[in-house]
Amino acid sequence: MIELHQFEASHYCEKVRLILDYKQLPYKTVEVTPGVGQVELFRMSGQRQVPVIKDGATVVADSSAIATYLDNTYPERPVLPADEAMRGLCLMLEDWADESIGPNARKAMIGAFNQHPSFRTSLLPSSTPDIVKGLVSAVPGDLLNLLGTGVGFGPDDIKTATLSLQNALTSICGVLSKHPYLVGAQPTLADFAVAGISMYLKFPAQRYVDLPAGLSEKGVPGLADNPDYELFWTWRDRLYADYRQVRTEPPKDPGSGPVKIGID
Repeated sequence: MIELHQFEASHYCEKVRLILDYKQLPYKTVEVTPGVGQVELFRMSGQRQVPVIKDGATVVADSSAIATYLDNTYPERPVLPADEAMRGLCLMLEDWADESIGPNARKAMIGAFNQHPSFRTSLLPSSTPDIVKGLVSAVPGDLLNLLGTGVGFGPDDIKTATLSLQNALTSICGVLSKHPYLVGAQPTLADFAVAGISMYLKFPAQRYVDLPAGLSEKGVPGLADNPDYELFWTWRDRLYADYRQVRTEPPKDPGSGPVKIGID
């Protein structure tokens, strides 16, 4: 069985999980412990970043390389188009998702966490006293923004990231207004890359990812609830409903542990 070495909250890992589910390949996940677990990952793969898959004696790192390996090894339900021009377009869209939409989505999510109390308190355990929830909600967003300044998550960074995401969602909605998927008549790597990243903008209602239950359907205000992007969210939710497997374990208690935002 394929082993996926991952961070649960990494959208690059979510891209690979979507592909594995779409191709109907059995797999098990191995959660990598930041730090010591990444040392073991380096010994296995030669690098410390997730995702990494182990398929028998074969080890493949990087979500894009994993997608190519899976298509070559398990050609049923391909995620890369056979047509050269369509394949090139698919890979360009995937790169755009990985290198632009993904980093901006993380910044927008952290900005929403800073500025919107309901999003902030959704990470707390259900047993948290109301008085503590009130204190967490009352922390000024400006103070949290100040703490993020200097590491790429200050207010100007988040504003720029949000504008870029608005443009991206508008462009994607334009494509989806004429086509069921981003490239061709079937889902491709481009669709799974964009859908996986969208987890940071609006968490799915169903429990596809092992995250605190309080995050279900929570999203970045202005992006997750904007009617201009309804077509995008309908498409994303349909893609998940059609191909992603719902988890069957009991949900994690909100705030029971840190939510790791992994980087490929």
